[in-house]
Amino acid sequence: MPYYVYSIRSFGRLELRDRFDAFRDASAHAKTLRGQLGAGASEQVKVIFAESEDQAVDLLCQPRAPQPQGDD
Repeated sequence: MPYYVYSIRSFGRLELRDRFDAFRDASAHAKTLRGQLGAGASEQVKVIFAESEDQAVDLLCQPRAPQPQGDD
């Protein structure tokens, strides 16, 4: 399954930036894109592992439960 790099802009607009077969390449590309964003940018760059673009968009749109803070 491929790794997709998406930009998430205001109002939840998603833009596919690229697709990679290896996580290392996808992660490096995402870090480069994040470095190009301004200090107060509202845009986020995410890497998602999915079978298809449709599944990647679906996964990015699903709300996630907050992670526990500190020691549990």
